Amino acid sequence: MMLQKSISLKSFVVLFALVVFCCKEEIHPPQASSLSTNMDDLVTRFYASFDGATLDTISDAFIQSYLSADEKEVFSTNYWMFQVNVPVIVSIMRDKAQAVEPFWIRQAGFQLTELTVKNELSTYEVWQKEFDKGSVNLGINGFDKHRPVYFVSVAPKNNSDTLKITPLFPAAQHIERMDSGAFTYHDWDELTLTEVPDQLKGHQLLTTIRGRAREAHLVNAFRRTEFPSTTSPDQVMLTWSEAPDATIDIQWRTSSEIPNGKVRYWAAGSGDTLNVAADSFKMEDRLLENDRYIQRFTAKLTGLNPASTYSYQISTGEGVWTAPEQFRTAGRDTDPFSFIWFGDVHNTERWGDLIHQADQNHPDNSFYIIAGDLVNTGLHRDDWDKLFGYAGKTISRKPLMAVPGNHDSQDGLGAWMYEAMFSFPENGPEGFIPERTYAFTYQNALYLMLDATLPIAPQSAWMHQILAENTADWTFVVTHFPPYNAVEPYENLIHEWVPIFDQYGVDMVFGGHYHYYMRSKPLINSSVSTDPTKGTRYFISIGTTGKNKDAPKGSYAEVQFEADFLYQHIKIKGKSLDYSSYNLAGEVVDQFSLQK
Repeated sequence: MMLQKSISLKSFVVLFALVVFCCKEEIHPPQASSLSTNMDDLVTRFYASFDGATLDTISDAFIQSYLSADEKEVFSTNYWMFQVNVPVIVSIMRDKAQAVEPFWIRQAGFQLTELTVKNELSTYEVWQKEFDKGSVNLGINGFDKHRPVYFVSVAPKNNSDTLKITPLFPAAQHIERMDSGAFTYHDWDELTLTEVPDQLKGHQLLTTIRGRAREAHLVNAFRRTEFPSTTSPDQVMLTWSEAPDATIDIQWRTSSEIPNGKVRYWAAGSGDTLNVAADSFKMEDRLLENDRYIQRFTAKLTGLNPASTYSYQISTGEGVWTAPEQFRTAGRDTDPFSFIWFGDVHNTERWGDLIHQADQNHPDNSFYIIAGDLVNTGLHRDDWDKLFGYAGKTISRKPLMAVPGNHDSQDGLGAWMYEAMFSFPENGPEGFIPERTYAFTYQNALYLMLDATLPIAPQSAWMHQILAENTADWTFVVTHFPPYNAVEPYENLIHEWVPIFDQYGVDMVFGGHYHYYMRSKPLINSSVSTDPTKGTRYFISIGTTGKNKDAPKGSYAEVQFEADFLYQHIKIKGKSLDYSSYNLAGEVVDQFSLQK
């Protein structure tokens, strides 16, 4: 089976347009009633009318009976809209595994044919209808969350006509020839069609993203958070968006009725207290029935002194302050420091135990890193609530830095919740989504935080620039997908990024994704270095439950074993490095040292 890897460059522009539509601001044609607005109104009425137990029983038939005529019209026509310049035959390919067909498809005049289309995972039935030239308006995939959403092909009714399709909504579309080998989902363009009937070959294929099923998701959709917000600040977290020796970003949340917040802080032993107002925004998870709206805050502290300890408190007004917490700024390049990194953590309670253990056992730790898959479902705020709830105060004293994994950026809908949760440097590749790929330097170490769920090649020039100017003694790369692994090596990463790591002497590459532990031998050009002081070491680790227990050990691997719930502590003193990996019992399971 093919694995979902990073999206290709050819899909990126289209995907980004769809992501904005699905998850952020409303974008719709003039005078068209927004599907998103109608969903908001419908969910609001549900909350006003039904308790949680009733919401869990809502069915497709009930929803149809509950909708007004105007709402049915919106759900039947405003999901996919385009114009054609000649009479056409429109084909809808609907996954046969979807239990309930879209309520509008027969009403709109589509007829089920005997044709089928296949890819490696699904078989699609084909529905067809003829349209005159002009507008073609199609409805939702359904009120369930069936991931393989329908896709569309269009052909002129008369072979002599030249068809031109003008996308209306979503405004940016990718159109290619319908045939075997064509991809249908932008978030998985390696999943291609394997069987296409001759009658459909040559049609214009309108591709989509699987995550669009979420746009009208109501059946078995409603969730509750175990950590609802209150009027008091919680989920207090430190990050960096600028220099770690002179700045810190403090983030927290409250319930939505708290509009303002501020931080006061002071250097240890000082009586001088400074105040900083926080930026804030209201965040919505429409289907989170017990905490739909929250307010999130970020206060940026600047002008701090290096190698200094500060205390801080948070207020939402009226003179009430949280208990003081402390943080320490980065020191000189020659000062020793340590950091802790995790592979996938997936917001589990046992990962909470793990980070608390790391916090207690390593008071010298300066910050934490997570190599992607912070949560199970990046579009569910209750998962983020668990992550921060289980982490507790550990991340209110030491900064947390991260890159997204495929679970954080899910179903082609992007990682907008991830982006909203964190304040990271905005120094990534030009034209990229800010804070997804970025770099920071802590004392004598450079960290390249690479988002491999975004296009790979456009990040290379930026890496060349950063690494060419790098003067740090140590260089670390953090990216979710490990280039070398025993399940399915990422040939695109090996081809595009590994030569850059080799050229600039990257010391270590930290990854996750495959839920086992691996430390490679030092590699140059995918071969084991004959000089142990040269070459890049690649790591896979796991901060949640393990899998891939039978993964074979590659010739590149120095250490490999099945594992779960590990963290890695790396201590740096000048040009000396000590590395240790610990399990949940506090035992060292791997250890080595390096000297430059």
